[in-house]
Amino acid sequence: MAAPPESLLRYCPPVLVSRRGDRPSAGAQAPRSPASFSSTPQPQELLNAILPPREWEEAQKLWVQEVSTAPSTRRDVVQLQEQLDRQLQQRQARETGLCPVRRELYTQCFVCDSMCDSMSDSMCDSVSDSVCDSIAELEEEKEALEKQVSEEKAKCEAIERQETERREIEEKKHSEEVLFLKRTNQQLKS
Repeated sequence: MAAPPESLLRYCPPVLVSRRGDRPSAGAQAPRSPASFSSTPQPQELLNAILPPREWEEAQKLWVQEVSTAPSTRRDVVQLQEQLDRQLQQRQARETGLCPVRRELYTQCFVCDSMCDSMSDSMCDSVSDSVCDSIAELEEEKEALEKQVSEEKAKCEAIERQETERREIEEKKHSEEVLFLKRTNQQLKS
């Protein structure tokens, strides 16, 4: 069996579980089944129940790779968006209507929705609270930036008005000066 297929999910480094005929290596744990969870499952256990670890055999060695529980940064999200767009284009996913390719890729990206359904209420609440706090902070930042933009627009409009008034005064002075010079020229000619 070859290495696992490319995925949009972020995985932990692969762990060598066993060699053919050997017992599992000392540091490697075999994936636990959902029935063996304690009353308060850990996030990695829940994640493994929802998204089973990838397993593959390479050179008669069994490798296991679990989905990462590390929190994503903004940079990770931007990279995921770019990777999603690239894969949608490469796999020629349809932009409208039902598309199994697009659905599969979106499912990989938005696995959090199904995770929240499976998590305990307290875990889901803490994730929701964290998300709500982040959204509130971003909304406050957005409001502050919108206020700053409106202030800058008002300054710009005031400067444009002043400049227009100054230009009109200059044009009026110029036209009066031209008129004065024309009269003076007419008087000198006569």
